[in-house]
Amino acid sequence: MRSNDFIKYSYFSTIRNLYNILSHVAYGHLLVAKNFSKKLELFVHGRKESFDRLAKTISEEDQTLWMHCASLGEFEQGVPVLEALRKNYPTHKIIVTFFSPSGYEIKKDSPLADVVAYLPFDTIGNARKFMKIVHPTLAIFVKYEIWPNYLLELKAEKIPALLISGAFRKNQIFFKPHGGFMRKALRTIDHLFVQNEVSKILLDQLDMTQVTVSGDTRFDRVSHQIEMDNSIDFMDVFASNSLVVVCGSTWPEDEILLMDFINECREGVKFVLAPHKIDASKIESFRSKVKSTTLLYSEMKTANATGATQNSLTNASVLIVDTIGYLTKIYSYAHVAYVGGAAGNTGLHNILEPATFELPIIIGSNFEGFPEAEKLRQLAGLYSAATSEECSTILNKLLSDEKFRNQTGMISGHFVNSNTGATNSIMEFIKRLIPVTST
Repeated sequence: MRSNDFIKYSYFSTIRNLYNILSHVAYGHLLVAKNFSKKLELFVHGRKESFDRLAKTISEEDQTLWMHCASLGEFEQGVPVLEALRKNYPTHKIIVTFFSPSGYEIKKDSPLADVVAYLPFDTIGNARKFMKIVHPTLAIFVKYEIWPNYLLELKAEKIPALLISGAFRKNQIFFKPHGGFMRKALRTIDHLFVQNEVSKILLDQLDMTQVTVSGDTRFDRVSHQIEMDNSIDFMDVFASNSLVVVCGSTWPEDEILLMDFINECREGVKFVLAPHKIDASKIESFRSKVKSTTLLYSEMKTANATGATQNSLTNASVLIVDTIGYLTKIYSYAHVAYVGGAAGNTGLHNILEPATFELPIIIGSNFEGFPEAEKLRQLAGLYSAATSEECSTILNKLLSDEKFRNQTGMISGHFVNSNTGATNSIMEFIKRLIPVTST
């Protein structure tokens, strides 16, 4: 080994050992912190079951395909690829792992996978044990999940790894002088499918050529929604003969923007509010400020028991959906959509779900770093509001001017349709790696 190579190897080995020590230290802190956080408790205890959960499902003879997602949003990006994998490789077992409880707890019984588990903490020992149990034919990471020990172990085992819907920014550690260890991990990925040219240019600067600008698989995911049955019985009643504004994934900051318009709105307009977090105290706080008649989704069960569901829905002007799982279909009943997260600093939620239904979209003003929102705003399919006055002005215009509303919605729908196709690009590459056999 030449001296320069030896120095590089020693440096890398030292950094990797330091990374492992810090991983163990971080896990030790989590063991204490879990006592003060329900989410961290799930994060820690769920991982204790991961290896057993995997071993019960996977045998040594199985061929497996592994996809890892950080959380629920990344899983939704992965869905079109999972569906295609299931169709093209029916004899393979599909393994999905999550980093976050917010993904795992909701999707742990997903029919798209043969087994769903938390990804064990990123240590050398865990990575080797995981590969021994799962022995994947292919590993797929979604968006920006870069776990060095897992990637290095995949490389050592000569298992191909892909990144799909990748999104890179110049402030990430890969592009910093001190990011050598993470760059080495990134370079182990056999091919990166990225969302945009900016990501490709950044990777070009690292002399990474195994990159394809394929777009975002979320466009494929939401474009299929319009082909499904989106009918909901309670929305058929609530939305009847009314203009409907659906406010999805809202936070208290979003609700402050909306409150004046809700309270001053003319008759014939109804609102659906689907909070991002189902927090009874925050929902009650919002409800107490609404001047018109409100109804909680959870109250419909009581109303149904007394035979008063239809009257309750008909008489209500604001329906608060205090449960999960309905929002995507509810968008199909909307005339205008408000998407939450950008009024505060929690991060803008999915604007593509309402866009696929050709809806004009309103968001808060903090959406920097969300390229689909920036682009759709440039195209005039989306409007942002920094104050309640701005929000009211935009809503008034959209609800009172049908032509303007329809034109704005058509722009949103076209934006989705013109950006589909990422899944096909990814699957063509995978089929070259793993030939599809006829059954």
